Amino acid sequence: MEFVFKPFILIYHLVDKVFQIPKKVLTYAHSGVLAVLDKFSIEKEKKEEEVPDILEEVPSEIKGLRPKKKSLEKDPTLLPFRYTIRLSNGKKANGTFEGHSLNEVRDFLTNEGYEVLKVEPRKKYDIDLTTGGKFKAKDLSFSLTQLSTYIKAGIALVDAVRILEKQTSNPAQRKIYQKLVYELLKGESLSTAMGKQGSKFPKLLINMVQTAELTGDLTSVLDDMADFYTSQEQTRKQMVSAMTYPVVVLVISFAVLVFIMIQVVPAFVEMYAEQDAELPGLTIAVMAVSDFISHNAIVLLLILILILTTYILLFRHVKPFRKFMQNLYMHIPVMSKIIIYNEVYNFTKTFASLLNHGVFITDSIEVLGNLTENEIYKGIINKTLVNLSKGAAISESFKGEWAFPVDAYEMIVTGENTGQLGLMMEKVADHYQIQHKAIITQLKSLMEPMMIMVLAVIVGIILLSVIYPMFGIYSKIT
Repeated sequence: MEFVFKPFILIYHLVDKVFQIPKKVLTYAHSGVLAVLDKFSIEKEKKEEEVPDILEEVPSEIKGLRPKKKSLEKDPTLLPFRYTIRLSNGKKANGTFEGHSLNEVRDFLTNEGYEVLKVEPRKKYDIDLTTGGKFKAKDLSFSLTQLSTYIKAGIALVDAVRILEKQTSNPAQRKIYQKLVYELLKGESLSTAMGKQGSKFPKLLINMVQTAELTGDLTSVLDDMADFYTSQEQTRKQMVSAMTYPVVVLVISFAVLVFIMIQVVPAFVEMYAEQDAELPGLTIAVMAVSDFISHNAIVLLLILILILTTYILLFRHVKPFRKFMQNLYMHIPVMSKIIIYNEVYNFTKTFASLLNHGVFITDSIEVLGNLTENEIYKGIINKTLVNLSKGAAISESFKGEWAFPVDAYEMIVTGENTGQLGLMMEKVADHYQIQHKAIITQLKSLMEPMMIMVLAVIVGIILLSVIYPMFGIYSKIT
């Protein structure tokens, strides 16, 4: 009997070993990932220990004047709930909210004027689809103007935010307004309530509102910030407008060229093969490219997607790569001026707003460092913080910097010498906003003829390579 079952036993052990291979591979992979993560966390802790706190170098006289910031961490005792309410227009709406108890959430929604249909604790698998709602420049320019108008009309702050909550049709933004009202009712300030929403509100706005609360001039700051975000949105629209036409033309042209290479050129290849025509080198090269694209279209598409995905991930998460690419873009003709003018405008406009509303210079520079996404300017701003801690002037950090225009530097020096730095920053911002608009208009006027010329050359080469062998065929016929 043992002899009979021995082959089956061997097969069983063989199959078992084969199925154990993926398990072992996954086990080793899991261990390797954990080891890498542990190493990364250890190195990160070491780096955090080694990197000195720049603000620790700030003189104690300056530190003592800086306002203490409240903790913006979320309350750990808040519990997640899901609710169903009826809006003022009679429609039902679902959403999530965090509170200390179910009754507290129900009472809060009732006090907000909603008809509460259901409130229940969120399940572990319950996914919140309203986690977005980050306010963009176009949202802020309108909302801040409204909020300022309501406060000027004598409406209490919490009631003004309630009106914004009722007006919005975006569920994610409605949830943010609800959280603001919730925090305000608990006695928190508007800046603290905004800060507790994570990245929903820009750090610049939170700092400006905090300063306005200290000076008691909230409506003026809200109006100024509304103008700031309106200007920012206009600049963004100009950039989008300048790039929309070239991108659309480029995509359509690329699709047409691929169609010609895949469908049209192979038809001529078959015809020339039947006629046994003599092909010149240009035609052979174009046909080789057409054959390569036809047989590897899917692979090429996947490679293109992989390259784009890799580039985006590296640009977002790898600082040296991002800095290298930004440095490269800032040395390309025309594009360099667009980037530099835009960065200088944003820097000087924001700096002017902070200074004119009484924000401390060290706090202003710290805010500016958190706002920009350009690593070149982040380096300059960090150098400014260090120089300020040593008692040097702000202009020293911008002296000789290739990414900061000379005339902007001279204006900063003039502002420091005259004690009108905020005013000079506004002048620089206005100047470079005009320069930015002009260079974008120039780009739009240059892109069309340049693209037409490039496409005409490419299409001309393809047509010439396809038509030229026909003359040899006709000469044989005649």
